[in-house]
Amino acid sequence: MSSLSSPEASASLTASAAADARRSASAASHEAAVKRRRRAAQWHLLFIAVFVLGPLVIYPLVRLVALSLSGPHGIGLQAYSAFFGNPETRGVIGTTLWILFASAGLASLLGVALASLLFFKPFPGARMVTRFLELFVAFPSFLVAFTLIFLYGSQGSVSIGLQRLFHLQAPPLDFLFGVGGVILAEVVFYAPFVVRPTLASFATLDMRLIEAARSLGASGSMVAFKVILPLAWPGIAAGTILCFLLTLNEFGILLVLGSAHLITLPVAIYSSATVDLDLPTAAAGAVVMLIMSLSLYALYRQVNRRKVKGAGHGR
Repeated sequence: MSSLSSPEASASLTASAAADARRSASAASHEAAVKRRRRAAQWHLLFIAVFVLGPLVIYPLVRLVALSLSGPHGIGLQAYSAFFGNPETRGVIGTTLWILFASAGLASLLGVALASLLFFKPFPGARMVTRFLELFVAFPSFLVAFTLIFLYGSQGSVSIGLQRLFHLQAPPLDFLFGVGGVILAEVVFYAPFVVRPTLASFATLDMRLIEAARSLGASGSMVAFKVILPLAWPGIAAGTILCFLLTLNEFGILLVLGSAHLITLPVAIYSSATVDLDLPTAAAGAVVMLIMSLSLYALYRQVNRRKVKGAGHGR
């Protein structure tokens, strides 16, 4: 019996060894392919860093920081001392923050309200409104400023119409060229930037929880603040932070509607570089603004990452 089974056992051992050899070869081939892909990815990353990001992003930023640190006697902080030592700088920063919080805050509230209306209270034409808001994001900001001038300026159609309707001696609307006009234009332009992330966050909600809360007798405000807001806040927060980031860097609306007394940080940097020809001080202001923008962007990335993780756990 043993003599008959010996060839079969030998053949089985040979087949097993061959299978092990094939598995080892397959694993080695797979590992080599992974290494090749990783090496290719590293070369691609190096190519992008050297030939794309280098001349377009890295070099200008390095030059900006180097220019802000240049002085009459070499490297120094004279430009930053001139920037922060200017008595007008505090007023410029205060004006910038005041317009930022007023515009971005109102735009965020309006964006969340519009998204809530479009998602929870759909009406005929709501899809078209959503598509228009998405298209509105592609418009240049100064176009909104000019549109408001044509409508609500002292010689705008609405202002002239009110003047003729009520037989007034002068146009009744005269608020655009100043803080009021800038805030209105930024709210109109940046509210759609909040609508889209908020709608995306609402789309991940489990509607059964909302229906259960309503069936238990919860009011609309209780459902909004106790159920919807805790679940959707990462998307709302991401849209709000993005709105603050974009509003902080706004320049076109300020250039069109800002008066001579409404100087914000971007306008002050532009004036220092083009009017005063003080490039080191302008570079110092630009570095300060860059740090503020990068801080907001880091916060946006953190909140957006949490939103993505929350959506993954929800699924």
